[in-house]
Amino acid sequence: MTSFFTPADSATGSALRAVTPTPPAAVPARGRSGGAPAPKAIVIGSGFGGLAAAVRLSCKGYDVEVYEKLDAPGGRAYVWREGGYTWDAGPTIITAPFMLEELWALCGKRLEDDVTLKALDPFYRIRFDDGTHFDYSGDADKMRAEVARICPEDLPGYERFLLEAASCYRQGFEELGPQAFDGIGSLLKAVPALARMRGWRSLHHMVAGHIKHPKLRVVMTIHPLLIGGNPFSVTCIYSLINTLERRYGVHWAMGGTGVLVQGLVKLLADRGAPVHLNAEVQRITVENGQATGIELADGTRRRADIVVSNADTAWTYRNLVEPQHRRHWTNAKIERGDYSMSLFVWYFGTTKQFPDVPHHMMVLGPRYEGLLKDIFKKHKLAPDFSLYLHRPTATDPSMAPAGRDCFYVLAPVPHLDSGTDWPAFAETFRQAVEKRLDETVMPGFGAFVEHSRVTTPQDFHDRLLSFKGAAFGLEPLLLQSAWFRPHNRSEDVKNLFMVGASTHPGAGVPGVLMSAKALETVVPHAHSFN
Repeated sequence: MTSFFTPADSATGSALRAVTPTPPAAVPARGRSGGAPAPKAIVIGSGFGGLAAAVRLSCKGYDVEVYEKLDAPGGRAYVWREGGYTWDAGPTIITAPFMLEELWALCGKRLEDDVTLKALDPFYRIRFDDGTHFDYSGDADKMRAEVARICPEDLPGYERFLLEAASCYRQGFEELGPQAFDGIGSLLKAVPALARMRGWRSLHHMVAGHIKHPKLRVVMTIHPLLIGGNPFSVTCIYSLINTLERRYGVHWAMGGTGVLVQGLVKLLADRGAPVHLNAEVQRITVENGQATGIELADGTRRRADIVVSNADTAWTYRNLVEPQHRRHWTNAKIERGDYSMSLFVWYFGTTKQFPDVPHHMMVLGPRYEGLLKDIFKKHKLAPDFSLYLHRPTATDPSMAPAGRDCFYVLAPVPHLDSGTDWPAFAETFRQAVEKRLDETVMPGFGAFVEHSRVTTPQDFHDRLLSFKGAAFGLEPLLLQSAWFRPHNRSEDVKNLFMVGASTHPGAGVPGVLMSAKALETVVPHAHSFN
């Protein structure tokens, strides 16, 4: 364990102690005017959103500490290691490197000195149930050729879709993304942009207005599933993901996404901001309607001027903030929300390599709309499924021992409202996933599997503390986005703030990094605590 991680001494309940390296001379000195101590900011959770928020707050003059429940940083971007294999537990796709570069630049450093990003081509292979596929890339000519190969009559409509997606990117991501929707005024200011984008339409409805072939409709609507949304329900504004990928590419962080987490933690260590591990927050302390710090599971208390939660917002309000402090986010309101799907993930290594499997691949089942209706609307675990197959060793051999392959395969599944007994059913479901891969893209691979583990919706609830085991918080419906999503500044408790997938603007690495940027627009200036 490196020196900038500080496990909590939960056995004794003693006060946490942390080595806080002196910031180098190049880092601006922190503190209040007149030499007073810097105001204290506590960040709950060390996912990408929490780490990015901690970096930004530190650069704004706060004395920052991060408290993480798990034994390593990352949250959903946790890393599993076994037998020479490295598995990124969660995010595997980096689509907006400029947002990471900005965090390093704030600290006077360069991302490329710590992390090597490799552009992928194609971004993904989308395999249809009949065995045909579409290679999705950032190359305009290759994409036109792929569209024409399936349905040349859809080429003009595809070009129109690209134009509309670019407009949504400009208005939805560049203009609205970095702004915290903190009051009704911010919503009113956004109304013209929402009207121009006709944001009340679903993404599938928008795509269907341009493209007729069912396979191409799938290809152009699949992206919201990467951030917990049903393309038949989420707002068409999420077409912006198409433009984001085409403009900046899809990248792999060599060594795995965990390398980015380690890099962010090192930025914090260099600024004297420790990350405390094995330090589960049990309660946010509130006095006179104002957050005053945290209480850990071992009873240790820490005071702070502001508290930022990178935990799931529904979990934060329901479990960390006592009911008498919540007039807006009552238990009833939390439970009325529509939550994203959850995930079943199988991590495994193989003693044989499978070079025909690309880095990112979607292995689609026989149904699209019907399956998504079962998952999102009926909360029913169906016998069929679609899969996302990740083979990082296609790009990065360091993720597995020599001559072997590293995989994870992910199936979108309903959250815990399905009533599935996952501890009892997980192995049965894993076997069904194995059978599907064997029948489609990896015949006979089961004989070569070693070092296998699974994550279920129950793990999202129990280990990652996600309400209902939903993997992405509230589903990104129009009336659960922007002003209608849990605000970056708490509606209930002064000096309590939210970052991460379940607040504005939403899930995905770019979304959670953007939430940390939006936080800057509402958090108090450090000098205001003088």
